[in-house]
Amino acid sequence: MELINKTKAELLKDIPKVEGAKKAKAAPAKEVKAPTEQVAAAAAAEPETTTGKDIDDIIGRDIEAARNSEELLKKHREATGGKILTRFPPEPNGYLHIGHAKAMRFNFTFAKERGGTTYLRYDDTNPVKENQEFIDNIRNCVDWLGYKPFKVTYASDYFQDLYDLACELIRRGKAYVCHSSKVEIAEQRSKMINSPFRDRSVEENLRLFEQMKQGRFAENECCLRVKIDMTHVNPNMRDFVAYRIRYVPHPHAGSKWCIYPTYDYTHCINDSLENITHSLCTLEFENRRESYYWLLGALDLYKPMVWEYSRLNLTYTVLSKRKLEKLVGEGLVSGWEDPRMPTILGLKRRGYTPTMINNFAAEIGVSRNGNDNITSINVLENYARKELDVTASRTFGVQEPVLLEIVNFDEVKVREIKAPLFPADPSRGEQTYTLSSRVFIDADDFSSEHKKGFFGLTPEQPVCLKYGPVVQLQDIVKSADGKVEKVRVKVLLDFKEKLKGYIHWVSEEHSTDAVVRLYNHMFTIEAVPNDEWEKYINPQSLVMKANAKVWRHVADGAKEFDRYQFERLAFFCVDRDSGKEEFGGKIVFNRIVELKESKEKKVNLAK
Repeated sequence: MELINKTKAELLKDIPKVEGAKKAKAAPAKEVKAPTEQVAAAAAAEPETTTGKDIDDIIGRDIEAARNSEELLKKHREATGGKILTRFPPEPNGYLHIGHAKAMRFNFTFAKERGGTTYLRYDDTNPVKENQEFIDNIRNCVDWLGYKPFKVTYASDYFQDLYDLACELIRRGKAYVCHSSKVEIAEQRSKMINSPFRDRSVEENLRLFEQMKQGRFAENECCLRVKIDMTHVNPNMRDFVAYRIRYVPHPHAGSKWCIYPTYDYTHCINDSLENITHSLCTLEFENRRESYYWLLGALDLYKPMVWEYSRLNLTYTVLSKRKLEKLVGEGLVSGWEDPRMPTILGLKRRGYTPTMINNFAAEIGVSRNGNDNITSINVLENYARKELDVTASRTFGVQEPVLLEIVNFDEVKVREIKAPLFPADPSRGEQTYTLSSRVFIDADDFSSEHKKGFFGLTPEQPVCLKYGPVVQLQDIVKSADGKVEKVRVKVLLDFKEKLKGYIHWVSEEHSTDAVVRLYNHMFTIEAVPNDEWEKYINPQSLVMKANAKVWRHVADGAKEFDRYQFERLAFFCVDRDSGKEEFGGKIVFNRIVELKESKEKKVNLAK
């Protein structure tokens, strides 16, 4: 370890102190143990670390291969000026999700707090799954969350460098062209036996690799493999594939190449060429650290410090790209931007703001507790509540309308009712609710029979229309099929008794139709298993209230992402579907979060 500490000190000795730089204080988030026996053994090798700890705590295992020569360190420091450089390297083959927000914040904040900068690097080595839509979405999400890359690069920007270095690797006798099939390669690596093509001459390998580049072989006919040690205890050191043939145009590089480098070959070289000081990634990549350093050592390239941390898992949620793709592909959600999705765009559409997401990422911090711990989604939701409580103005919305008819409306003198936009701070303004002879209340606030513990309107129990008068039930009017058409009530003008029920309401005359979408957990259990996860999909993850009523002054001029608290109900956000024909031209609201944290451990499917 002394060797690594010495190397680290040499690497960082020229980093200037940053005046006023603050260290993030990451409070430990509540975690739930996943029901799995696959504990990440690698995590035990290093201490738990948060972004708030000193930089000296972020150091990897004692690997001699990680050491840089004095010459390489000098060249590196000259290129960086002694500053820290990190990178956020998403692959553009899908939409970014909340787990990427954690990684994004860690990389950008870690560097910024120490006077450094961060690359946004697209890890675009597989043109089969990548496209411009994903590239654009990644940049939009980075911008929306408020991060400013020092430079935007692509792995494909270095394709010529990567090819030249592959040729150099062959010349050094450390790579060979292999004609084994994909299945055969997997078997060779599993059984620790050499490829029959491993001992080809340098000249033959250079010729064959050039022919691969020229397109003279079919896809999967051959590949380039590094030559390390097929008996190594670490499977990643058993001659991994460095290049494969793909006759697919590249979204950034075009049609120039038909051979593409793999992740294992590319990302360490990209890190080195960009002079990254700290290569930060999640724990599942820890067993690749040895091959990372081996390849850079084989090419005499500068070696960044590699440090892995636990990936994010959330209760009632899946973050696996494969599983998210299945949800979209099978129509279980409306798309990648569905408000039930944990994607950045899904959260944005639901009504989350960058501040909510970034504060959540700051609180959970980073650790090395393994990849099986699960953070409660309540942590994220509570940050939403905290912000919305001071930013979302109050109003009333009725989800399942029941019509009240005030029989003595002529006796009511006060019809213009003032209510604060923010009850905790009345100085921030007020709004006017105009009482009319017919008002809507929610079905949940009415019962034709008196029930113990029910505080709504019943034949024996009056209620207060919040901020307005007290009303008492007089008569229930039903249709021929027994459905309630309206409820006749009387305003109690001189009512002085203590009430239990204060309910929200909307005047019919001043109302407009709305669609309210109630989003619940996507899954019915906290820790969604890897196997048979589909059977835990919540059939009530979206409940649509298509006949809701809201105040017209709220709907008039409403814009996408306008946020409100529907008093007694939840926080809501105006959706872009508002006004569309498929929703009858109505304004559409998405429920962001409920007003209080749910104490239920499982979704109640009976509701």
